[in-house]
Amino acid sequence: MKKKNLPLMVGIAAVATGAAWWYWSSSAGNTAVAKVSPPVPVVLAKAVAQDMPVVLTAVGRAEAYETVTVKSRVDGQVASLQFTEGQHVRQGEELIRLDGNDFTLRLQQAEAALARDDAQLAKAKADTERYVALRARNFVSEEKVNEMRSNEAALSATRRADQAALELARSQLSYTSIRAPFAGVVGAKLVFPGATVKANDTGLAVINRVQPLYVGFALPEKYLPRLRAAQAKAEKVERAGLTVSVNLPGERQTTFTGQVRFVDNTVDAATGTILLKALFENRNEALMPGQFLNLTLNLDTLDNVVAVPSEAIQQGPDGAFVYVVEAEDKVAVRKIEVGASHAGATAVLKGIAADETVVTDGQLRLTPGAKVVAKKPAAAPAAVPAK
Repeated sequence: MKKKNLPLMVGIAAVATGAAWWYWSSSAGNTAVAKVSPPVPVVLAKAVAQDMPVVLTAVGRAEAYETVTVKSRVDGQVASLQFTEGQHVRQGEELIRLDGNDFTLRLQQAEAALARDDAQLAKAKADTERYVALRARNFVSEEKVNEMRSNEAALSATRRADQAALELARSQLSYTSIRAPFAGVVGAKLVFPGATVKANDTGLAVINRVQPLYVGFALPEKYLPRLRAAQAKAEKVERAGLTVSVNLPGERQTTFTGQVRFVDNTVDAATGTILLKALFENRNEALMPGQFLNLTLNLDTLDNVVAVPSEAIQQGPDGAFVYVVEAEDKVAVRKIEVGASHAGATAVLKGIAADETVVTDGQLRLTPGAKVVAKKPAAAPAAVPAK
């Protein structure tokens, strides 16, 4: 029985030996392949020394430098409108005219009352002078002279009161011509001829001064120390203020530059932010009150620092690092200290030097000591023409 199974056992042993040889040879082959794996294709960039602005970004809203809702100072009826909607007006230019017939009649009444007072006062003065002369000749008593003088003083006081009434009537008549308090742009008509208006109640038009123009924005309170330090530095070099640049959303080609002119004196407890305002000349009126704007506040400038593309910086358990290409095209991990970022570049304060080569794309396949080969960066997708 044992002799009959011997050939079978020999066959099984031969198969097992062959399988072991095949497994060993395959493992050895894979190890050899791993040892000669090809370089990893990556995108490379040079670290350069340059000036790097320290900036904060925010969203702001344009505000009129001055704004007023024009109202009447007297009750009346609108006679005519002297402006067109959206018109540029000068300071003192007439905007609205009220019906002034009532005020003209009141002025005439005040003038007549003053003329009456003048006549009565002139007679009282003459009577006083005559009674003073008669008293000197003992023809009248001192009491009568005092009566004449009292009458003259009363008429003089009445004249001053009527003079004030005349000035008031003249002022009220002038208020029927409503004028622009400052130069600016007038908005839509809020009343029309025939409308009755009340003093200091009915809005007639809105005027905005847009040259210059403010842009208000809020920053988190954590930036307040840096903001104060930047302000102090700006004052030392006698600058007007911190520089701010804005552009319209979606239009980065057009940029407007202004200066910070207002920092609020308190932090908003509800939002944890502080309000600032920047002043822009706005000579061509490209900005209008109410617009939302993308804003960049320049706090400082780092002079001659090493900068790399922001894509090169990676984050690990120990902080920021980059892959640096060293001898024989092998990469090494460098821990770095990151500074400001702007326009796709980041300042590196410690860790690498200018002219060193860093990896900006393909880091996921890298390990320390891996060999790399440079490849071209992916082309940006072509813009689809609007239909």
